[in-house]
Formats: sequence, C-alpha cells, structure tokens
Amino acid sequence: MENGIDLVISSNFWTIANSFGLNTNLLETNLINLGVVPGLLVYFGKGVLSNLLKNRKLTIVDTIRDAEERYEEATDKLRQARVRLQQAEMKADDIRMNGLSQMEREKQDLIDAADGDSERLEDSKNATIRFEKQRAIEQVRQQVSCLALERALETLKNRLNSELHLRMIDYNIGLLKAMESTVE
Repeated sequence: MENGIDLVISSNFWTIANSFGLNTNLLETNLINLGVVPGLLVYFGKGVLSNLLKNRKLTIVDTIRDAEERYEEATDKLRQARVRLQQAEMKADDIRMNGLSQMEREKQDLIDAADGDSERLEDSKNATIRFEKQRAIEQVRQQVSCLALERALETLKNRLNSELHLRMIDYNIGLLKAMESTVE
C-alpha cells in the first residue's frame, strides 16, 4: 500500500496530471485506477450505497412483514374454513340422520297404511263372501219353497176331489169358529 501512496505522491504522477496527456503504461494506469477508483467510490458512493442498502433493507423488511401478514391472514382464513367445514360436516350428519329417521318414519307409515288397507280389503272380502253366501242360501230357500209349493199343489191337484175339498172347507170353518169363541 505504501508503494501505491508513494506512486500517487511521486512527481511523475503530478507531471502527468498537469499535462493532461495520455499515459500508455498500462501497469501505472491500472495501479492508479485501482487506488483512486475504489477510494472515490468509497468516498462518494458511501452515502448512495448506504441509502441503497437501507432502501433495499426496508423493502425486504416490508416484503417480509407483508408476507407474514398475508401468512397470518391465510392461516386465520384456513382456521375459519376448517371451523366452517366442521360445522358443515356436523350439519350434513344432522341432515343425514334426520333424513334417515324421516325415511324410517315414512316407511313405517307406509307399512301401517298398507296393513290397514289389507285389513280393510280382507274385511270387505269377508263381508262380500258373507253377503254372497246369504244370497245363495236365500236363492236356494226360494227355489226349495217354490219346488215344495209346486209339489204340494200337484199332490193336492192329484188327490183333491170335490168331497175332500168340501171336508177341508168345513174343517177350516170349524177352526175359525173355535178361534172366534175363544177370543170373545
């Protein structure tokens, strides 16, 4: 470093600086540039560089803060979404359970209604059978009565002659007189 300072202070340097000439010696110019440019950069660029670094630091800090806030918001929204999901699952379970119980009630109601309908149909069938049975019995009675009357009339016609007819009339008149005397 001392050599560089000596070089800057040396008279050759000032001669070149006063003459504003072009130094074609690459080694001397590089050493001068290496000594002067970083020094000038440090001296003049210190404020700019520190401001640039401060601004960059503030930008990074703000970006990190914003990212943390967004992370907190996202975490909060995720927690809220999980709570809503749990509530929705509980509600879905309630709806499912209510639906199943409603379905069972309706199924039982349908079974009860079908049983009631079946009983009414059975009662109606039995009543119809009894009615038809009574009607058949009544028809048979009427036919038997008709047949009995026809036979009795035929028998009477075959056996009834005028003498028997007169005796029957006298007998019935006697019965009527006997009934009349008992009523009085």
